[in-house]
Amino acid sequence: MSVTSRYREAWEAFWRDASEEEGAVFWDAEPALTVGLHLALFEPHVAAVGLPVVDVGCGNGTQTRFLADRFPRVLGIDLSAAAIDHARRADPAGQADFRQLDAVEKGEAQQLHAEVGDVNVYMRGVLHQCEPDDRQALVDGIATLVGERGRAFVVELSEAAKPILMGLAQSPDGPPPKLAPVFAHGLAPAEVVDDAVREYVAAAGLTVLAEGKLPLITTEFTPDGTRIELPSRWLVLGRGPS
Repeated sequence: MSVTSRYREAWEAFWRDASEEEGAVFWDAEPALTVGLHLALFEPHVAAVGLPVVDVGCGNGTQTRFLADRFPRVLGIDLSAAAIDHARRADPAGQADFRQLDAVEKGEAQQLHAEVGDVNVYMRGVLHQCEPDDRQALVDGIATLVGERGRAFVVELSEAAKPILMGLAQSPDGPPPKLAPVFAHGLAPAEVVDDAVREYVAAAGLTVLAEGKLPLITTEFTPDGTRIELPSRWLVLGRGPS
């Protein structure tokens, strides 16, 4: 199973058109406000600290580079070749490795695991952007990558985020400038029912080791200068007790 061509093409178009300016992409907030906070929650549950780290859905690599400052081997993967091009240009020192990979495609996940072994996975805001039929396959791919020893830290928008996003999109002045390209490329976030995430995890043979709520920080602000934050949930996943 692999993602639909429409979905792949939408992401290619989005990243081809995306600015390389720091903070230009709606969800590409500063690492100190995103992955930095997440690591504090994730690291206490990581049983095998020395494993490679894979950033699934890495986009332009902002969070990947932050991870590469803290772990010996970090790989960013993304469905979009244009996103990987952005990530490589933004990392001239080669702090991280980047490659195009469809984590929904079982064979690609298996091939990466055969190459690097068990890994710790970081994935932020990817599942809700998947086509519904791809979501279980994506979580199955995460299970393949973590293997027996790895852990995954997954952050997803909660159900409560959708009305906020729709409200922004349908405002009289139109969506905020950084959110507008997301909708324009047909990438409007779809709702993932909170309970469904746990069902995907269980079906993939993984266990929820820890979970909680934390806002997903964006780079966009309302007209009064308030940063837009979206309700989200985080989960630490693995195959056994933390």
